[in-house]
Amino acid sequence: MPSVFETSSTAIPITFVTKSSWDAVRESLPPAQRQFATASAYAAKPGGYLALPAPDGAIAQVLFGLEDEGARSRDLFRPGALPGLLPPGTYRFVNAPHDARLAALAFALGCYRFARYRKADRPDVRLVPPDGVDAAEITRIADAAMLARDLINTPSNDMGPEELAAAAQDLATEFGASFACTIGEDLEKDFPLIHAVGMASSRAPRLIDIGWGDLDHPKVTLVGKGVCFDTGGLDLKPSSGMLIMKKDMGGAANVLALARMVMAAKLKVRLRVLIPAVENAVAGNAFRPLDIFTSRKGITVEIGNTDAEGRLVLADALALADEEKPDLLIDLGTLTGAARVALGPDLPPFYTNDETLAADVARCAVKENDPLWRMPLWPPYDAWLDSKTATITNAPSGGFAGSITCALFLQRFVEHAKSWLHVDIYGWTPSAKPARPEGGECQAARAIYKVLSERYA
Repeated sequence: MPSVFETSSTAIPITFVTKSSWDAVRESLPPAQRQFATASAYAAKPGGYLALPAPDGAIAQVLFGLEDEGARSRDLFRPGALPGLLPPGTYRFVNAPHDARLAALAFALGCYRFARYRKADRPDVRLVPPDGVDAAEITRIADAAMLARDLINTPSNDMGPEELAAAAQDLATEFGASFACTIGEDLEKDFPLIHAVGMASSRAPRLIDIGWGDLDHPKVTLVGKGVCFDTGGLDLKPSSGMLIMKKDMGGAANVLALARMVMAAKLKVRLRVLIPAVENAVAGNAFRPLDIFTSRKGITVEIGNTDAEGRLVLADALALADEEKPDLLIDLGTLTGAARVALGPDLPPFYTNDETLAADVARCAVKENDPLWRMPLWPPYDAWLDSKTATITNAPSGGFAGSITCALFLQRFVEHAKSWLHVDIYGWTPSAKPARPEGGECQAARAIYKVLSERYA
């Protein structure tokens, strides 16, 4: 997508105002513009927009309301509403919003439109980069976020395991990375859990494997859940629960977005991306409750519920990743409703026993306006995974601590990595917000990219 940033000496000014600053700003306006603002009853409410006319009828400047500096809650992405409000043209910030870099990123993200199936014109607006803002870096991040959104928003009839693999291969080709896919008998033999989840679908399951970077650099491996549609399997979801299950490959979409950021920035890492791509379907050969499978790691897993399939496919991929003893192993997946009950759609939980990594992730999540919240890998709950007939079950009985027990399940498959991070994302914006349209969303990738860019620039 073309960059939203350009340099122009005739850019239309945007002035950010708050309720506390509005009186002073209004008094500084030329008399005609001041009268126009008064007649328009402009009150500088957050998100309040007003285009002030010049004597020749053109736009002299734009006023846009933000929260006061000391407000209890501030949306640092509020300037992302501007592309949907502004007439075509090039604009510049006259004064600083709360965070100029995040405002510029929000402006770029606010230009996103999903237009694969119907016309949706992208806003014809450009922004002069604010002083000190790296427009190229913002563009890389925005492009990656839009890739994740596009992949998640694409319906499952056009985004099955094969199509997801094709998108991953396109990304690999763009950056000169290696690409491989394990499928068929090789998948069944080497990755039994991935095969078990996907074997009922007419669309063959597979494991996608991308490699990039200098072999001498620190090894960073990303694993993303790629369940391209989740019926729930024989433990069938109700129709309401199935409605947006095209987003169940959101972990894969987001690790591809993160990989794009890493490769575009040429971070000094040896990057590997693993995506188990499957469709959890219903058929006569579907895996069943109380079936037992031996995982790649040798751990036997009893199926307590076929709708807890995401952790199964991640387990085999994590086991493969762990065999190389990476310096940092990260997995992302749209995994548990329990995480949404606890923290809602906008605040994914993350898990790690690395205190330094936990602090870095929490700090960068705030800095990047990419919210994340640490949850505990609580050892006493590990016993809840015990099975009477296998090593572990994928779905402990009872409704308690579902996100934690999922993380503890995955931890069983990580033994040798120097550091491990697990994020239980939602990957979806239920209702539109500035810079975040309703639909597929890039979650956790920007915060994690910030951590990686600080460590491996």
